[in-house]
Amino acid sequence: MEGIRMEVISLNVGKPKTVDYRGKPLETGIYKLPAAGRMQLYSEGFDGDGQADLVNHGGPDKAVCVYPFEHYAYWEEWLGKKLEYSAFGENITASGLLETEVCIGDVYEMGSALLQVSQPRFPCYKLAQKHGPADMPAQVLKTGYSGFYFRVLREGQVATGDPIIKRESGEGSFPVKQVLYLMEHGRKVKTGLAELAQLETLSAVTRAKFQGWLDAEES
Repeated sequence: MEGIRMEVISLNVGKPKTVDYRGKPLETGIYKLPAAGRMQLYSEGFDGDGQADLVNHGGPDKAVCVYPFEHYAYWEEWLGKKLEYSAFGENITASGLLETEVCIGDVYEMGSALLQVSQPRFPCYKLAQKHGPADMPAQVLKTGYSGFYFRVLREGQVATGDPIIKRESGEGSFPVKQVLYLMEHGRKVKTGLAELAQLETLSAVTRAKFQGWLDAEES
C-alpha cells in the first residue's frame, strides 16, 4: 500500500429496506447511501445505520464494513455499469486498504475513532439481488475482492475525506484474503486453522467455525 493514500473515500449508512428477490420480499441493509458531515461511530456501528441479518452482519465484531475503492473499476467492467459508492453495502469505501495487505488484528485510526480488523466480509446472495448476476458472490470469492469488517476499539466521529492511519499490526500477520480462502475451503484445507482458531483478534464466530472444523476432524 506504499504510495497509496489511505483515506475514507465515502462514508455510507442506511436502515434496512424491503426489496424483491425472485418474486419474494427480502429485507436487507445493503442499500446504504453516502452520508454528509461527521457521523458518530458507536461500538456496534454508525448512528443511522442498521442491518437486517444480525446473524451475519453487525454486532461488536462486525460493527463497520469496509470495501476497497480500488476494486470498483474491476466490478464496473465485469457488471458493465457505473457503480455508486456503497455498491457492496459497505459503511466505508476506502482507498489503500487491500485484502492482500490488511491483516486480522491491524488497528487503524479514522477521525477520532479507533478500529481493529476482525474478519473478511463473506459474500452472500444479496449482492446478486442488488446487481443482477447470480454468480456475483462466487466471483467475489474467486477474486478475493471481499472487503472486511472492523470492531470499534474507541468510539468517535468519522467523515468522508478523513485520512486512515495505521496504528498497530495484528499478531500473526494473517491477511484478510488468506482468511477468506479458509472461510471457503478450510473444512478441507486445515493449514493455519489451529492458529487462527486461537487468534483473539479474529471474530468469535469465525474462530468457532474454524475450531469446529478441527474438532470434527479429530472425532
